Amino acid sequence: MTLEIIGISVLWLFLFGYVMVASIDFGAGFFNAYSTLRGKQHILTKIIQRYLSPVWEVTNVFLVFFFVGVVGFFPKTAYYYGTTLLVPISIAIILLAIRGAYYAFTTYGKLKSKKYIYLYGLTGLIIPASLSIVLTISEGGFVTMEELGPVLHYWTLFTSPLTWSIVLLSLTAVLYISSVFLTWYAHKAKDEAATNLLRIYALSWAIPLILTAVGIIFEMRTHNPEHYERLMDFGWIFSLSFALFVGTVYLIWKRKSFGVAFGFVVGQFFLAFFAYGISHYPYLLYPFLTIYDGFTNEAMAISLIIAFIAGLLLLIPSLILLLRLFLFNKNYVEGKQIDNA
Repeated sequence: MTLEIIGISVLWLFLFGYVMVASIDFGAGFFNAYSTLRGKQHILTKIIQRYLSPVWEVTNVFLVFFFVGVVGFFPKTAYYYGTTLLVPISIAIILLAIRGAYYAFTTYGKLKSKKYIYLYGLTGLIIPASLSIVLTISEGGFVTMEELGPVLHYWTLFTSPLTWSIVLLSLTAVLYISSVFLTWYAHKAKDEAATNLLRIYALSWAIPLILTAVGIIFEMRTHNPEHYERLMDFGWIFSLSFALFVGTVYLIWKRKSFGVAFGFVVGQFFLAFFAYGISHYPYLLYPFLTIYDGFTNEAMAISLIIAFIAGLLLLIPSLILLLRLFLFNKNYVEGKQIDNA
């Protein structure tokens, strides 16, 4: 295994971690806003706030690691993606700042205005949509090389069915992952009303998730035939992913083993995420940039790999400790520590 493959594998693992953790975060904000709009905030708000309070400060750690690593391992990505992603990434950064401000003011300043709740929920949809544009651009056909460098053609990008297929998948994935996790969390909190409502949300977003995933494969067939053929080569992995999806829906439908159901969700997205990544190999941007173009020198690569693995070994135990102290602490989950405070 070459350093290039090790480097991109480590980065892809961090990106997967961010996708899972951030999806729960983004979806929780949306469901909180939606329940407030529907007058059901008395059912969900306490559960969602109980989840968000201890984790909001660590959500973006995975994303920071990923962006630093991409530029560190593959310096040429800054040249190809730097200007082309200026608009979508700037939007995402601004919205992340808004979410951070909301967290701080609600946690320490007790901000309760509904308009901020709605803004917070809306950012949970726009951020994954804006970040998913990166995957669309990486498929090629939207960037041309001009005298001044790479140029992104926005009209082509935003009129492409592939773009909106990927955006829709990002939204349905966020809401599905979040609703399944929060169903489990509400069940552990022994909050029957919240469990039943979130269970309905999880089942409601299951079919749209699969339809949007199939839609991307359909669009890929005409937009990037080479990548489509490689995706088909890993069809058996996607079949395993679909089997886990069926298992999740079955358990949610039968109202049992919600923790196992969420484990199936993690496995489902892990398989699909890495099958997609492997099928994309070796391209970072079709057809201009591969992982072998402009890879950093060997000494820097080894140092980065060691640093990222060490960071992962520190981050995972920290998250486990966070889960044990807060999210899956019986008294905290059931709200007893909050009530005593």
